[in-house]
Amino acid sequence: MGYETISVTPVSPHIGAEIGDVDLTRPLDPRQVEELRRAFVEHQVIFFREQEIGFDDQIRLAGYFGPLGRHVGVSTISKTTDNPLVRKFHYDETSTRVSGENFHSDQSCAPIPPLGSILYNHTVPPNGGGDTMFASMYAAYDALSARMKAYLEGLTATHDGTRVFGPGTPVSVHPVITRHPESGRKVIFVNTDFTARINELPREEGEHVLKFLIAHCARAEWTCRFRWRAHSIAFWDNRCTHHKAIWDYWPNVRSGYRVQIKASAAPVAG
Repeated sequence: MGYETISVTPVSPHIGAEIGDVDLTRPLDPRQVEELRRAFVEHQVIFFREQEIGFDDQIRLAGYFGPLGRHVGVSTISKTTDNPLVRKFHYDETSTRVSGENFHSDQSCAPIPPLGSILYNHTVPPNGGGDTMFASMYAAYDALSARMKAYLEGLTATHDGTRVFGPGTPVSVHPVITRHPESGRKVIFVNTDFTARINELPREEGEHVLKFLIAHCARAEWTCRFRWRAHSIAFWDNRCTHHKAIWDYWPNVRSGYRVQIKASAAPVAG
């Protein structure tokens, strides 16, 4: 099925598409919203260019997909703004680290992890750099052998937020293989930052299986790389993707804002 009210241009075989013919500084009509939602589910992460938006515009875009959520941990890297639903992601010559340098799924330690996140960058490094990589957990699952798929079915993993955000952050248990609530496709749902162990396996066996899965999820074959320009937006489906920030631009500035969207239910087993 094609698109009539927006343009959708895939950026890689497995994940990502640039969206055109849409003005996010204004409310969208219902047909545009329907097509945008379809592109989001189909391509897992969607990108916009030349969209000089404000907080209200970013919140309105998120609201087409669900209620807005808040960060579950205390982050020393991203900062709150005057609007508690919008977080500031600003890095410059004073920064000693940036958020998200490992492939990960946002806040998978939460009982109900976010549906998705929308990052808008108004300022980017002058000579490139600061790209974000995205990986399809659909493609990663599909590439597993039939024996490995059968082995992983029914396993669960503990996702520990204290590994990243410290005390007081949630610790939750989710299936290792989940099923996306809209596409129905199966997903590998473990990641470097939050997944501490596979619960049903002996410690050593579980460590090796988890190490294999994390390396497998990061393979280049099912990734795309988004090159930021000023006033660009990346909007990713947290239920079926990993992403990674590349910090190769110090001491230059990359600055913007992020909102996240609540999911309606916890991940379900595939």
